[in-house]
Amino acid sequence: MADNDRAPKHTRQKEYTPLQYERIVKLRKQHLRCGKTKLHILYRQLYPVDANISEWKVQCIIQSAGLYYNAQKQGKINRKRKRANVKKRITELKQKPKLGYLICLDSIVRYWCGKKRYILTAIDKHAKIAFARMYNSHSFLTAEDFLNRLHYLLDGQIQNIQTDNDSEFQKHFERGCRKLKLDRYYSRVRTPKDNGSNERFNRTLQEEFIAFGNMTNDTILFNQKLADWLVEYNYHRPHQSLDYLSPIQFAQKYGRVSEMWSSSTHT
Repeated sequence: MADNDRAPKHTRQKEYTPLQYERIVKLRKQHLRCGKTKLHILYRQLYPVDANISEWKVQCIIQSAGLYYNAQKQGKINRKRKRANVKKRITELKQKPKLGYLICLDSIVRYWCGKKRYILTAIDKHAKIAFARMYNSHSFLTAEDFLNRLHYLLDGQIQNIQTDNDSEFQKHFERGCRKLKLDRYYSRVRTPKDNGSNERFNRTLQEEFIAFGNMTNDTILFNQKLADWLVEYNYHRPHQSLDYLSPIQFAQKYGRVSEMWSSSTHT
């Protein structure tokens, strides 16, 4: 004969209200290292009209919400918050219709014949003048090299730059920004619209250049062909957002562009 089920037929229920749950969770987050007894005392001090809540209910809410202190996890959260507080987000910058006021940067990763190539891209937010260059690696040094080339091509007419939060835009790239006295702003995490101009240029580059048989692992050859395409893009291609002027034509109305821009793209 099988043993009878010995589990109690009537178990103790977690009898707390949604309001009590909300209050305890909020209090626990403020005092993550406090135990149920201390939280119980703090709760009764804050909400004397609801002082009949028991320590057991406090413990049940903590358990249900999973609000337990984890030193390693909390340390990671603190470091992430610290980095986020240091970064200036693009939403803090007041936009101005001025050439070179804001240059937006991004990158494209392409796989070709078993190899990985990286294309760094940049575009002027106002005049839509664009630049791009392929590299064999996605390192700090390539990002700094790209920034120096961009600064040279635009004749130093850069005030602010915008990047995402990827690793290639750190360390040496940050050093390059300080050296060139550029204010740097970051896109918000998981917010592509913050860098919409560059996202659109990346799409155009892939659809109107790479997709037309110009992809190769030979970075020298690729960059030579890309330079010719960039001259066409900036000097001759009409842009709807610029009232069907080319970026250079538009820029001539609102700012100075280096006369050596065309030849410089081939360096």
